[in-house]
Amino acid sequence: MNNALYVGLSRQMTLQREMDVIANNFANSDTVGFKVETLKLETDTQTPVVQAGGARPSAINFVRDVGVDRDYSQGALRQTGGTFDLGLQGDGFFQVNTPNGLRYTRDGRFSLDAKGQVVNLAGDTLQGAGGSPIVIDPLKGAPSIARDGTITQIDPKTTTSTVVGKVGAVTFADPTALQKTASGQYDNVSNLAAQPARATSILQGMLENSNVDSIQMMARMIAVSRAYESVANMMSQTGDTSDQSIQRLGRVN
Repeated sequence: MNNALYVGLSRQMTLQREMDVIANNFANSDTVGFKVETLKLETDTQTPVVQAGGARPSAINFVRDVGVDRDYSQGALRQTGGTFDLGLQGDGFFQVNTPNGLRYTRDGRFSLDAKGQVVNLAGDTLQGAGGSPIVIDPLKGAPSIARDGTITQIDPKTTTSTVVGKVGAVTFADPTALQKTASGQYDNVSNLAAQPARATSILQGMLENSNVDSIQMMARMIAVSRAYESVANMMSQTGDTSDQSIQRLGRVN
């Protein structure tokens, strides 16, 4: 197989991978807090082995994928009215304590467990601004959560308002260093220091939609499909040319 076919095959592999990434974006277009992903590519330059007495061959540029980039831009916020539905307006993440340690997420679908702790869909506790779980008193009224995350409850007997906790949102100097894990969560594998997201508002009764643009994804899917077909045609023509050359050499000999 000549070099053109090798290069074409490497491009087909990355196009297939890109199609998988696009399909995943489509599948998560309705997932709360999901961030659109794009395939990250780089050139892989290889120099063929020089045969004894032969001329130095030209370098060959292959292409390979090296992971995905995520667009952490704000998704649209929609109103749900849920007491423990929380949307982030601005940069940052909620912190949840999982069996595998702290994880970070934009998914604000929370509720109360049997202990009165605020938890996510998997039962992981939401960490307050001080790093402790947030506990709600079931004997008091429905909590009110301010834009800065402060949680208050009113005692129905005394009508006294009491601060019972504060939802914390944190941000990172380089969020692209976070590694995606299960359930739309991220792991701080680089050990970057989490900083309070002071410019971010926490909106009660709201959830953040994914930032996937379905029309843009459809256009990209068509472009990738056409590119794959173009490469396939090039490889077919190259193969035919090689076959014809071999046949001609055979007739000459």
